[in-house]
Amino acid sequence: MIFIENFKMGLSDIEKYNKIKNIAILRMLENIGSYHSDIAGYGSNDIPIKKLSWILLDWKLKVINRPTYGETLEIHTWARVANKFFTYRDFEIYDANKNLCAIATSKWTLVDIEEGKMSKITKEVIDSYKPEEKEVFEGEKLEKLKEPKDFISSTIYTVKRKDIDINKHMHNLYFLDLAYEALPEDVYNIEVFDNVRIMYKKEIKLGDTVVCKYTKKDNKHIVVIKSQDEKFLHAIIELY
Repeated sequence: MIFIENFKMGLSDIEKYNKIKNIAILRMLENIGSYHSDIAGYGSNDIPIKKLSWILLDWKLKVINRPTYGETLEIHTWARVANKFFTYRDFEIYDANKNLCAIATSKWTLVDIEEGKMSKITKEVIDSYKPEEKEVFEGEKLEKLKEPKDFISSTIYTVKRKDIDINKHMHNLYFLDLAYEALPEDVYNIEVFDNVRIMYKKEIKLGDTVVCKYTKKDNKHIVVIKSQDEKFLHAIIELY
């Protein structure tokens, strides 16, 4: 089943040249995925009943053409066939002229909120989404990202109340905000990143202080988010 919703771009969705920014794209994708889960019976309102919650593990976004402020976007999403513990959700974004603007894929796991651990994704769960075989990145796998050995700079951030989501963790989209804050000023002001990859490893909680370490390798701007003592890896973000 391909699920479709329309989203109109507002002021909070744009940046340079009135074009949509990456976090706005991911926010729209997150929302349409949630709407699809609502229909499937595994949305936010179902968590207290079924004691199951979807946790995001990975994003991969490719922007083909950036829409401009005021445009209405048509977003398509669908679930893909899952294994026991992981499933994928893909996306396509079209403008009003039906031109493809962006594609994305995401990796998810299902968590038992009472036991605090991964739950098997049963046939009943996946069948409720009516999965498709179509892949936006055909044949590509979301391989694990490797942490670079050397870094150019770093920043420190302490998590605030505004960062926390319904799972009592820092919301997954704000990891991208932290990555942008870690970029050198010249990179942030000049670069436009049409490719985004975020690999999540460990949740960040209210009051945690994290270090965001920046480097550039193979023409990719890489930000690694770790605990302040650097014992725990929270995420790796690639921008290019």
